[in-house]
Amino acid sequence: MSKSITRRLATSGVAALGAAALLPRAVRADTAALEAAARQEGTLTWYVAQVDGETAELMGRAFTAQYPGVKVAVIRTTGQVAYERLTQDLKNNAPQCDVFSTTDISHMPALMQKKALANYTPDNAAALASAFKGLGQDGYWYPNHSTLMMIIYNTKNVLPEDAPKNWPDLLDPKWKGKVAFGHPAFSGYVGVWTVQMRKLYGWSYFEKLAKNNPRIGRSGNDPITLLNAGECVTGLGPLATALLTASKGNPMAIQYPTDGSMLCIGPSGVLANAPHPNAGRLFMNWLLSRECAQVMADNFQTPVRDDVPAKAGAKPLSEVKLLRLTTEEIGKGVPEVIEQWRDTFS
Repeated sequence: MSKSITRRLATSGVAALGAAALLPRAVRADTAALEAAARQEGTLTWYVAQVDGETAELMGRAFTAQYPGVKVAVIRTTGQVAYERLTQDLKNNAPQCDVFSTTDISHMPALMQKKALANYTPDNAAALASAFKGLGQDGYWYPNHSTLMMIIYNTKNVLPEDAPKNWPDLLDPKWKGKVAFGHPAFSGYVGVWTVQMRKLYGWSYFEKLAKNNPRIGRSGNDPITLLNAGECVTGLGPLATALLTASKGNPMAIQYPTDGSMLCIGPSGVLANAPHPNAGRLFMNWLLSRECAQVMADNFQTPVRDDVPAKAGAKPLSEVKLLRLTTEEIGKGVPEVIEQWRDTFS
């Protein structure tokens, strides 16, 4: 049955009633039934790696504000850690997760092969922007998040004219001991970026990088923490978190590399063995809703819908030189570069 979610946030309830009145009666009835069933369950657990912990908690609260009585237990980790946790749940037949949101798109075909994803088509999937349509598997998983992996720098320590202009500039010896990265074995987006750099420049790129004694954390957001603390001055970071950090008064700036910014897609899906299947479906549909897109845009995330503009501070994707990988390239490449990374930076 249809699981359409159409109501606005409580602050715009009148508009919501008007929108709902335009829907077929059967759709409205099915929506009410799904909401009622979700409230009976009362909660859902969300494994998420796509956004920082603060934003994830904010999203959970926004969902509950729209659907009172359905709380979100946010389990925020890095992408590879979230996937490992989920695979252990599946192996032990101990379901915990209702909705899985990863930073490594190749996780989803692997879960499909294990028959671990529920067959569910959110009504809001029809509203995905054209740039994101076809990037998931209809009926199972959908792109709900995207960001660019960028060059970032601390404006107290680096002038704009001196900031790295392309990815090889991070190899300059003047950044020795001052450049920061996440780790592909933990962060899905860092893994995708690492595969792309190997594709562009060969593994010698990372052998040269190792000579610069980089600071390597785990999450793709860890370099932002290091730059804010002044422990490093430049490195790799996600556009959304960098802009959010700068908006709070931190000395953070981004650089669009002349050789291309890495476009990373984050998908989500409901688990086949979800302990709270109705709440999970309601939440999955909300992740593709206009309301969720607005929450994400307000926090500098890139919306996956055309009806919600991105917040000022980032260029439209149409104006950016983008680097992209296929799901197959990511699925094959990430495990390979994790091993190469460990050998090089051990």
